[in-house]
Amino acid sequence: MRRTTLLGGLATAALLAAAGSLPTTASAAPVSGDAFTRAVAQLKAHSGSTLVTDGQSFTLRNVTTDADGTEHVRLNRYQDGLPVLGGDTVVHLGKGNNWKGASQSLAAAPTRGAKARVSAAAAGRAALATSTAASRRVDGSQLVYDADATGTALAYEVVVGGAYADGTPSELHVLVDATSGKVRDSWEGVQRDGTGNTFHSGTVTVGSTLSVGTYQLADGTRGGHKTYDLNGGTTGTGTLVTSVSNIFGDGTLANRQTAAADAAYGAQETWDFYKSTFGRNGIRNDGVGAYSRVHYSTNYANAFWQDSCFCMTYGDGSSGWYPLTSLDVAGHEMSHGVTSNTAGLRYSGESGGLNEATSDIFGTLVEFYANNANDPGDYLIGEKLRTSGAPLRYMDQPSKDGSSANCWSRSVGRLDVHYSSGVANHFFYLLAVGSGASSYGNSPTCNGSTVTGIGNAKAGAIWYRALTTYMTSRTDYAGARTATLSAAADLYGTGSVEYSTVAAAWSAVSVN
Repeated sequence: MRRTTLLGGLATAALLAAAGSLPTTASAAPVSGDAFTRAVAQLKAHSGSTLVTDGQSFTLRNVTTDADGTEHVRLNRYQDGLPVLGGDTVVHLGKGNNWKGASQSLAAAPTRGAKARVSAAAAGRAALATSTAASRRVDGSQLVYDADATGTALAYEVVVGGAYADGTPSELHVLVDATSGKVRDSWEGVQRDGTGNTFHSGTVTVGSTLSVGTYQLADGTRGGHKTYDLNGGTTGTGTLVTSVSNIFGDGTLANRQTAAADAAYGAQETWDFYKSTFGRNGIRNDGVGAYSRVHYSTNYANAFWQDSCFCMTYGDGSSGWYPLTSLDVAGHEMSHGVTSNTAGLRYSGESGGLNEATSDIFGTLVEFYANNANDPGDYLIGEKLRTSGAPLRYMDQPSKDGSSANCWSRSVGRLDVHYSSGVANHFFYLLAVGSGASSYGNSPTCNGSTVTGIGNAKAGAIWYRALTTYMTSRTDYAGARTATLSAAADLYGTGSVEYSTVAAAWSAVSVN
């Protein structure tokens, strides 16, 4: 599964927007009484805890408002005009502009005064050497403050474009220290991973639009989502899928509209899941639908989400694989977009594992929500992707795939994010289903405890609120525990069974 977080090119605005350094175009609720101005004022009034110092400024990403009027204002931070990566924060304001704290991962205020001793060109060369993509090139760079647990450093964020051998586009972000020239960190903007799918979900209803006597696979009731056929191409939008009969596909792979119908169905079920479950009106919560592209490249056994095109793209698979157009794939890929437009979890280290797990969690919940007899809900990731029927990942006991972590340890952050995600996937399974044997699996605990699950609805509500209200770009597993406990307290109270189960489930995966 993949998503892209940065639009390639030299435009500074594009780089800043993708890095989470420009305000988004829509907020989750109308900004009343200038929530942005009030939030910044409160940050400055509580500068000791929020690490606000001279020379800092902020831009608005979005605002969400609870039923009781509490506002959660998500901001990007700058120091002396430069983006502070990892400096994003969420300001929580109660009625009457009452300060309720802030969520952030910044450990210390950025250290000022550093000068760039390395040129942008030299940083670009270092970044190019980091990439393993073919035909790689520098698509853009900017100076930033990179903030992590050890402090901050002046760095170049360089975006290296290209493509991998299987045709997957690459948009590698490389942070090059501006004083030493050493590479500090890198993460792929296009996340690479296989996903689960069947090439059809049975006979379903898909949204279409009649235009000049021809039906287009365009869903006017869900933000105008459209489905296109790339016909083996790898660039552009492709051709809008149409039908004179308003019937798309016949359930077989011989008919190329079958994959298009599956993609459209997955997109509509994901839209409906977020809308009916959380009141979220599309990926950005602005009522605008993404679009889907099918028949990407040749023998391409993967699917991905891209912020830069605001779209999902699906391959037809190769030997041993089916086309990648199932419900959990659509839910997974579109949820990458939701994460990008809320917490913005960086796709490396523990935050990357949380990012990937978030897509696994919501992809699973979409599958349950759709309640389709051809693809019933389960806690297996990619169970219908391979002709062998072997899942890619297991939420009940992640280590069954041979690579994923059941339990947190200090080394988890060094794993590939699809394997470090196992800790959060295991946590969610324990929270929703519980430990021990069930019809969905047999889940052990890392501390020998017994956990009784609270069900998908409550577990999903807690994870969604934690993601959209408390998590930030560099939230780690300890931070995720804090965020989900805060979410459980908001939704059910600190003395509730739900709150205590969140704590117990984290302890059961060794996050204490």
